Amino acid sequence: MAKPAQGAKYRGSIHDSPDFDPNQDAEALYTAMKGFGSDKEAILDIITSRSNRQRQEVCQSYKSLYGKDLIDNLKYELTGKFERLIVGLMRPPAYCDAKEIKDAISGIGTDEKCLIEILASRTNEQMHQLVAAYKDAYERDLEADIIGDTSGHFQKMLIVLLQGTREEDDVVSEDLVQQDVQDLYEAGELKWGTDEAQFIYILGNRSKQHLRLVFDEYLKTTGKPIEASIRGELSGDFEKLMLAVVKCIRSTPEYFAERLFKAMKGLGTRDNTLIRIMVSRSELDMLDIREIFRTKYEKSLYSMIKNDTSGEYKKTLLKLCGGDDDAAGQFFPEAAQVAYQMWELSAVARVEMKGTVRPANDFNPDADAKALRKAMKGLGTDEDTIIDIITHRSNAQRQQIRQTFKSHFGRDLMADLKSEISGDLARLILGLMMPPAHYDAKQLKKAMEGAGTDEKTLIEILATRTNAEIRAINEAYKEDYHKSLEDAISSDTSGHFRRILISLATGNREEGGENLDQAREDAQEIADTPSGDKTSLETRFMTILCTRSYPHLRRVFQEFIKMTNYDVEHTIKKEMSGDVRDAFVAIVQSVKNKPLFFADKLYKSMKGAGTDEKTLTRIMVSRSEIDLLNIRREFIEKYDKSLHQAIEGDTSGDFLKALLALCGGED
Repeated sequence: MAKPAQGAKYRGSIHDSPDFDPNQDAEALYTAMKGFGSDKEAILDIITSRSNRQRQEVCQSYKSLYGKDLIDNLKYELTGKFERLIVGLMRPPAYCDAKEIKDAISGIGTDEKCLIEILASRTNEQMHQLVAAYKDAYERDLEADIIGDTSGHFQKMLIVLLQGTREEDDVVSEDLVQQDVQDLYEAGELKWGTDEAQFIYILGNRSKQHLRLVFDEYLKTTGKPIEASIRGELSGDFEKLMLAVVKCIRSTPEYFAERLFKAMKGLGTRDNTLIRIMVSRSELDMLDIREIFRTKYEKSLYSMIKNDTSGEYKKTLLKLCGGDDDAAGQFFPEAAQVAYQMWELSAVARVEMKGTVRPANDFNPDADAKALRKAMKGLGTDEDTIIDIITHRSNAQRQQIRQTFKSHFGRDLMADLKSEISGDLARLILGLMMPPAHYDAKQLKKAMEGAGTDEKTLIEILATRTNAEIRAINEAYKEDYHKSLEDAISSDTSGHFRRILISLATGNREEGGENLDQAREDAQEIADTPSGDKTSLETRFMTILCTRSYPHLRRVFQEFIKMTNYDVEHTIKKEMSGDVRDAFVAIVQSVKNKPLFFADKLYKSMKGAGTDEKTLTRIMVSRSEIDLLNIRREFIEKYDKSLHQAIEGDTSGDFLKALLALCGGED
């Protein structure tokens, strides 16, 4: 097993057992498997309470005492997932990896995901041990077997990684960083076609510290993260492998947290992946994986395993997990900082916001007005023409078309569109034809009219708009409905929720940078509120979350983690409830990463039975010229499928065509 670097803190969940006696353990295991049936509780308790080094001693003692192979006996006595998990724990780590690789390339087909996971994440030392273990266990050459089972650039990168020759020097040359950035840029974005060899050489050989700086400089130079270039330039298994390498360079624990989440989300569980990761990381970085999992997915790894598995298999996995991070006393300061830095690096301030809809070149409002009139004249309607024109013009250009349409034909374009199209398509097209502030004002009005209030819409809009956007909404609301937005909110909401919305609706959030001393005071202010004093807690959070600038709040959140060892979002969810909780969570998520906030909203609008077309329409309309390209990137990063694919699988007809046109492409 790879040891922590000298001076580094041990981050595994499994430790050496004190007062360890291999002969006693061997005898207990023999007794547990003796006679009819087996004592599975005794087996799992012993094996999950010993380190891998100690398990090897138990294997040796078992053979000395009984002349039998312990692993063979366990295979005979146990079955199914529980057997695979226990046997995996009994193998030395390198031999466990070797078995996984052998299974991945044996028989018909190849398990590329397994190959990617292991070869993208292992250190040089682990890679050398893997190659030796494979040779010892199967009397075969691992490199030759991979070459025989894969092809193309995917194969080349696997072989480069298999060499275990990644540079390990922490001293980084700034000149070489700049050269690598330029080489990657020229190999991809600036080249007709792609020079895959450059990507393979740089990502397969440079040190982690060097590559992290390359990724930072690449973003500054090109305006896009390296992941976006990889998705745009590469494809298939090669693309997936390179993205996995980048993720592991940035944070190996985060990579495994994502893999674990995807293994258990939705219907069914990918048990092979779950077993492989829980076994291989239990003595390396399970504590970091747990903390990042809790921060990123708003639930503990322990609770997800508990809800997704059963029987002795579940009990064993929970023992390997080592604790429930939603329980008191289970928080890890070092990993909390890693988790904070993880989202801070992707925060909106560091990435240029880009929409998918841009002003059309050679724009001719006269020609567009005539084409739209022709599309709606006579029997039937040419929806394709309407969709094509309106989704490929900026909002400013659409307003020119409206004016030109009235000047030419003496007719109101919006009224004509309302009479010609209907349903979801009508809501989408008419929304695109409205100026953004008037569209938002209308959404707020609808959320508050009639019986009941749509609090989610109120929160989504008011928690995410800039000061300038909020002020424009106020003017549009007054102009369209002859009533102030504040009065409307006051008459339709109550209590702290009303106070939060009114505060947001003033559009007076500070716009400066961070102030470290003030950030510490603000973090202390919300950290000091006694648990149970709900009114005081909500007031303090409102004063800070609704008024401070985004850069300042990001610093407040970091200071809060340092002081309390909790993420502020977790604290809000734990201490508050209802609409107040939802409003504060939306503000925090928007501050952390606004495109990710909207990506989550879009995903939830399309998952499960039925589609929330109103939310889907509102976000696609309102973000199409602001940050929909960034939202697309966050969507595929988190959910492992593109926004384009999600829309395609969840909508139909002309509504689908219009949404895909706004989406702007397949990632």
